[in-house]
Amino acid sequence: MAPRVLVSDELSETAVQIFRDRGIEVDYMPKLGKDKDALAAIIHQYDGLAIRSATKVTDKLLSLATNLKVVGRAGIGVDNVDIPAASKKGVIVMNTPFGNSITTAEHAIAMMFAVARQLPEANASTHAGKWEKSRFMGVELFNKTLGVIGAGNIGGIVCNRAVGLHMKVVAYDPFLSDERAKTLGVTKVELDELLHRADFITLHVPLTDKTRNILSAENLAKTKKGVRIINCARGGLIDEAALVEALKSGQVAGAALDVFETEPASENPLFNMPNVVCTPHLGAATTEAQENVALQVAEQMSDYLLTGAVQNALNMPNVTAEEAAVMGPWIKLASHLGAFIGQMTEEPIKAINILYDGTVAGMNLAALNSAVIAGVLKTQNPDVNLVSAPVVAKDKGIQISTTRQDKTGVFDAYIKVTMVTDTRERSVAGTCFSDGKPRFIQIKGINIDAEIGAHMLYTTNDDVPGIIGLLGMTMGKNGVNIANFTLGRAGVGQEAIAILYLDQAIDPKVIDTLESTGMFQQVKALQFEVA
Repeated sequence: MAPRVLVSDELSETAVQIFRDRGIEVDYMPKLGKDKDALAAIIHQYDGLAIRSATKVTDKLLSLATNLKVVGRAGIGVDNVDIPAASKKGVIVMNTPFGNSITTAEHAIAMMFAVARQLPEANASTHAGKWEKSRFMGVELFNKTLGVIGAGNIGGIVCNRAVGLHMKVVAYDPFLSDERAKTLGVTKVELDELLHRADFITLHVPLTDKTRNILSAENLAKTKKGVRIINCARGGLIDEAALVEALKSGQVAGAALDVFETEPASENPLFNMPNVVCTPHLGAATTEAQENVALQVAEQMSDYLLTGAVQNALNMPNVTAEEAAVMGPWIKLASHLGAFIGQMTEEPIKAINILYDGTVAGMNLAALNSAVIAGVLKTQNPDVNLVSAPVVAKDKGIQISTTRQDKTGVFDAYIKVTMVTDTRERSVAGTCFSDGKPRFIQIKGINIDAEIGAHMLYTTNDDVPGIIGLLGMTMGKNGVNIANFTLGRAGVGQEAIAILYLDQAIDPKVIDTLESTGMFQQVKALQFEVA
């Protein structure tokens, strides 16, 4: 029987025809995504679900999708898909991470021109029969300084276009290497310097806990007076109330916004303010981009349903069915090792060196490498997946090296990941035991036997008495339950490591309390996605 796919959002006829041409039965119901009850009633009939943003793939919907094997999102954002729930159900979630990059970058450049020359207001005034040449005095982009916050795929394209406009470009991105900055023709700076120097600021970062309100009232006050701000990335990156006040005071001369904290945005304090350009999340809204992502998702879903090939999956590596059974635990381990490195590192990464020892050295290292890299980068960019990770790493100028070697120690196999920055190297190694559970076996050269939990507290200190008591007492006073703990040390009186397994995420204030004791070289709360 031919696989059956439901298209529940708007998709081009050409994309729908791809399914038919590949021998897949397809039902095109573009309005169904907005009717969750009607969708729930028929979802059990389908092997694949092709969507854009209107369809909400929830845990409840997935529980009814008894035959569903793959969800394909035509676009990059998957906020409307419960990926952990899909993973538990064995449903692959695919997206199209690079199909709208040029379109979004071009929209940011267009918005920069619009706010520089007050084009929307001048257009409305002229249509109204006025001739207000003196009212709409603009500024040139030539020789101005553009501050780019986030120099990844889209931000990198914006940098390229701005250099072509003969702007001076400064970029802030924790993962931007010196080599990549040189290739882009930009100057790498810290955020405060960017705020101080930029005549225009454009944002191109995902919305995470670290980037939320990155342009806060405090940071807006650090900007050059008369700065103009463009946001075509995500709502929530700018404190909108603070931006209103900065516009009123003249600290910010203008803003161009394609995204808002609440969407759809039927009302907003920024609407109708002088020299504020607003568009309704049009970053990816070009004929070319919409067609590209639609065609791409149709091809990807068809490949998987007919041959088992996996492309651009957010919750599964690119491996064959035969490999998956053997590699599953090692893929998890590789991801955890990368996540450890990523959470421990806040400076640009120059290189990631991966050593495979023993039987794991004979596996599909491309998939394992992708899992490591995705784990590292996901801390800063949640949109990174196992397929896009190597591309993103290359764009950031991160060098990836792989070494295979025969069994050298007591373990039949292990993976060791070493991260290199301008100032340090950090390594972590792990293995999978016969129960299939991944474990850390070495951190910073210190041997350790540590399971991987959802919430972990990692500390380093000199090997002196009282550390365990101090940790336990601090956790107890703050209502944090310790489920288990693991210890390791380089030697008597030398550097020591403690890992606490906690029942819940830890409040940052507890970290501050431990650091204030002066007993620890490092205190870090870590989180891992564990089944």
